[in-house]
Amino acid sequence: YFTTTKKGEIFELKAELNSDKKEKKKEAVKKVIASMTVGKDVSALFPDVVNCMQTDNLELKKLVYLYLMNYAKSQPDMAIMAVNTFVKDCEDPNPLIRALAVRTMGCIRVDKITEYLCEPLRKCLKDEDPYVRKTAAVCVAKLHDINAQLVEDQGFLDTLKDLISDSNPMVVANAVAALSEIAESHPSSNLLDLNPQSINKLLTALNECTEWGQIFILDCLANYMPKDDREAQSICERVTPRLSHANSAVVLSAVKVLMKFMEMLSKDLDYYGTLLKKLAPPLVTLLSAEPELQYVALRNINLIVQKRPEILKHEMKVFFVKYNDPIYVKLEKLDIMIRLASQANIAQVLAELKEYATEVDVDFVRKAVRAIGRCAIKVEQSAERCVSTLLDLIQTKVNYVVQEAIVVIKDIFRKYPNKYESVIATLCENLDSLDEPEARAAMIWIVGEYAERIDNADELLESFLEGFHDESTQVQLQLLTAIVKLFLKKPTETQELVQQVLSLATQDSDNPDLRDRGYIYWRLLSTDPVAAKEVVLAEKPLISEETDLIEPTLLDELICYIGTLASVYHKPPSAFVEGSRGVVHKSLPPRTGSIESPESPDAAPPGVQGTEQPAVIPTQGDLLGDLLNLDLGPPVSGPPMAPAVQMGAVDLLGGGLDSLMGGGGSAMPANLGAPLGSGLGDLFDLTGGVGTLSGSYVAPKTVWLPAMKAKGLEISGTFSRQVGSISMDLVLTNKALQVMSDFAIQFNRNSFGLAPAAPLQVHAPLAPNQSVEISLPLNTVGSVMKMDPLNNLQVAVKNNIDVFYFSTLYPLHILFVEDGKMERQMFLATWKDIPNENEAQFQIKDCSLSADAVSNKLQGSNIFTIAKRNVEGQDMLYQSLKLTNGIWVLAELRIQPSNPSFTLSLKCRAPEVSQYIYQAYETILKN
Repeated sequence: YFTTTKKGEIFELKAELNSDKKEKKKEAVKKVIASMTVGKDVSALFPDVVNCMQTDNLELKKLVYLYLMNYAKSQPDMAIMAVNTFVKDCEDPNPLIRALAVRTMGCIRVDKITEYLCEPLRKCLKDEDPYVRKTAAVCVAKLHDINAQLVEDQGFLDTLKDLISDSNPMVVANAVAALSEIAESHPSSNLLDLNPQSINKLLTALNECTEWGQIFILDCLANYMPKDDREAQSICERVTPRLSHANSAVVLSAVKVLMKFMEMLSKDLDYYGTLLKKLAPPLVTLLSAEPELQYVALRNINLIVQKRPEILKHEMKVFFVKYNDPIYVKLEKLDIMIRLASQANIAQVLAELKEYATEVDVDFVRKAVRAIGRCAIKVEQSAERCVSTLLDLIQTKVNYVVQEAIVVIKDIFRKYPNKYESVIATLCENLDSLDEPEARAAMIWIVGEYAERIDNADELLESFLEGFHDESTQVQLQLLTAIVKLFLKKPTETQELVQQVLSLATQDSDNPDLRDRGYIYWRLLSTDPVAAKEVVLAEKPLISEETDLIEPTLLDELICYIGTLASVYHKPPSAFVEGSRGVVHKSLPPRTGSIESPESPDAAPPGVQGTEQPAVIPTQGDLLGDLLNLDLGPPVSGPPMAPAVQMGAVDLLGGGLDSLMGGGGSAMPANLGAPLGSGLGDLFDLTGGVGTLSGSYVAPKTVWLPAMKAKGLEISGTFSRQVGSISMDLVLTNKALQVMSDFAIQFNRNSFGLAPAAPLQVHAPLAPNQSVEISLPLNTVGSVMKMDPLNNLQVAVKNNIDVFYFSTLYPLHILFVEDGKMERQMFLATWKDIPNENEAQFQIKDCSLSADAVSNKLQGSNIFTIAKRNVEGQDMLYQSLKLTNGIWVLAELRIQPSNPSFTLSLKCRAPEVSQYIYQAYETILKN
């Protein structure tokens, strides 16, 4: 059919299509389809081909329908001519023709036609032939994709739900598939509302439908939450036979369901043990498939082994590498071998790994050598053997083997200190052959850490210093630390070396990490060598065995996606699926018998006992956190140390090192137990401090972006803080005539680093005259730039129409953290220590609250009253608060019973925030 004829080809075909002879017609349609396949435009023949639809010849009908699907989009007006035939074909006595008509209807994506197709589709959904019903079920999902509103209005979704209890298993499977597909694009709608009865029907259908039908049903079961362990067990019992299916996708879907419901079974049930035993053989069988399938199976097994290693603990042998495995399978198998390594099988594993280390494939050998080290760290009894194996490998003098061995020996030293240091001499012999950054860094760490046992440690490190600037950052940082350690261990002979490395790191380097570390060491060594020793040569914590485990909540989510791409990438779908479909986060059901107890808020820090020196809050540095000014504020009575650089700008890095050391560095009394609270601390410790649950004052929403300025999008909003988390509460209103979608939001740099902590989630497109309320969580780890005014926030919002900009002022009290209550002695000392010119006085007028009412109201917004005195009939409240970046503000509030004006005095290291703190006081007290 692919031969061309002379120039009047279209004309000839037209004549043949209108011929009276059936055979000739059929040949002509075949020629048309052939031309279409090779990319010729035969749309001119549309009316003639459509005329051929009126036939009872199934083959001809299929060809015409094929043509129709291809050209309906480019010729929508013509396509309407075919509607009539569809309607007729949906009533044809032959079920194959009825199904064919419905299937084609679903593929014609032309809005004009969809309305006409609703009636025929409704009939076919109730057809007596199951083949037609199963085709119609899929058609509903296709139609929903073209015009969701229409499907909902026509009640097709309810009909689909009824099909779940159809007598034919294939119809059930397709109905489930269609509903899952629709539910995926509308996460909020509760379409697959499963109950024990419908689950029972699905399980019955499971045994009888095709393999792909089984996968749809199993995936649907995986989203169900059984009400108790009895139900979970009965579902597991009925799903287990699927494990012996020939199709690997069915097996993995069944494994997913079982892994999910096993969470709900208690481990002492006999059934739990049986289930574990049943899960191993199918997973092992998957490994005899072709390499590509093996790889997918291994990636899934990797997740399963991290969640429940006991399933495959006796199956180590199948993960041994075969000589003809492709490299990607070899590397995955190695990974799983280490996860399954235990005291029982370690001898076997080590023998295997030693073999692998002499292979030819470089990547594989490297990973095998690493694996030996990981075994040593994981199974203590084998450490001795592992180290001797590694030494044998180093003796081979194969460059990359030696380098990998040194990297893992460093970790073995960390795990078992003072056991294997005798091998250091062997390592030092191989110093010159190291050319990879990671190996060089590991060797330098070993020399620095054990400098006192290596006679020529200074010469070894000096040899690295010669090409300091050509080294990678990792090596430079290690070298800096190692030489400082060496200096602290042998101060007399290495004075020059340490000065050389410090000047290289601080003056000649343009890497900020290296410079900062250099300056920190420099200050430490020059001000207090004893403290330096305690910091740099401190006891190191032992390293844990598994460093590359997937984080537990992510692992639980990935277990819910076994058998999908997410399980191969080891990433949740939201990380690689683009588009507006809301990806729902899945999680495993809660474990049986565990009652989630709410975390108790951390207790407030205990008071300082009597005679201790009161401590001082460290001086805030300038904008860059003044790295050199690390002497964190002297005790009040002692002679002042280096004077603080006071540039009066807000310290946007959060109090120099105040936040790192959790309060005030060396001047802090040991028993203060200062809560770690600035910056990042707060983000993670949402229960920290004793924040009141009522939350701080929230201003009413105001319009930030009028519809006039944003092509019909109106944004109003406010800011709130609730138990440690800040949010921006928005209302988006669509006042335009078109639908808005694809919303996103971004903040410009601002004084306190406010930034969205999650993307702007508008789940459904915003129809005209519709509003949606959204609470956007914020954090304070964004980029910082001092704004004017200080609390100005510039925002950009994007949708499918354009990008719009607006700016708004946020009230400073959303940045008051929950652990802002200062201890009394500390308050006194700090008040005296802050210079008087930093004090600012304000009047709060027309406020008729009593002192206690004021104190309670302010406490709700994390302004804490530390003491209250009555002086000559006036109430004096002494208060403290702390901002997210670690700045403390101290306040004295004077209240006279008869006078409605209060006097507020504020003292702070960064006086420019005082004005905004006063505004916050006004706002909170007057609302």
